[in-house]
Amino acid sequence: MHKVKAKGILSAKNGMNLYRGCSHGCIYCDSRSRCYHMEHEFEDIEVKENAAELLEDALRRRRKKCMIGTGAMTDPYIPLEEELCQMRRALEVIERYGFGVTVLTKSARILRDMDLLQKIHERAKCVVQMTLTTYDEGLCRKLEPNVSTTAERFAALKEFRDAGIPAVVWLTPVLPFINDTPENISGILEMCAEAKVRGIICFGMGVTLREGSREYFYRQSERLFPGMKERYIRAYGSRYELASPRNAELMGIFRDRCRGGGILCGNDRIFEYLSKFPEEPGGHQMTLWD
Repeated sequence: MHKVKAKGILSAKNGMNLYRGCSHGCIYCDSRSRCYHMEHEFEDIEVKENAAELLEDALRRRRKKCMIGTGAMTDPYIPLEEELCQMRRALEVIERYGFGVTVLTKSARILRDMDLLQKIHERAKCVVQMTLTTYDEGLCRKLEPNVSTTAERFAALKEFRDAGIPAVVWLTPVLPFINDTPENISGILEMCAEAKVRGIICFGMGVTLREGSREYFYRQSERLFPGMKERYIRAYGSRYELASPRNAELMGIFRDRCRGGGILCGNDRIFEYLSKFPEEPGGHQMTLWD
């Protein structure tokens, strides 16, 4: 860990990252890609120690309320958050100024901040986004070794359901030859239905690999599944998009289960919902099929 004084905290689309780098160890992590120009070791997490102050200054000057997003590049609930409470301080600022928030995470640590998330949702809007990739707990611990297991994330989703806070699940990535099975997809979708998630984001059954993330994925997958690197190279070469050979079958299962369970599965519609502040038409009150 190392600390820096950041110059700014919000992107043009009102996203923020309180940390750079991650210790979750997910073997497929795109944030390791060289295109993001991280100048330090990925596990040497950069902490933006003035993030809360920068956020307060930005929100104080905003003339119009909006949704604030976090978690796109670095999960805000990495283990360091227990000690540093960067995310909790940011949520306190968001609640104080009456903005909305949407948080993308793989960690049940988000439950620590249930009180603040409820206050934000009562005053404006809060949406929890949770990534689920692997139904089998043993396989999950291999692919995502230092993060809350799928069962722990599922339990968290049910707590948010009971608290009346809407949730969206990211079903991505699905790794060819590893977890691209009907049993895996069906198991995750059953969890989503029971947790009554509002929508599921899915870009197709597969994974993307770039320079940086590709090398890490190959090292880890070969360690876990001997011969897997060669299988990927034979099947995909150096492609960026690696679609599962079972994509059509699995997407059929995905769409059928979402429609049958009343779960929104159109990415554009879900992103529209996530970005809309309640004062805008279709914000907090948007239904699944508007």
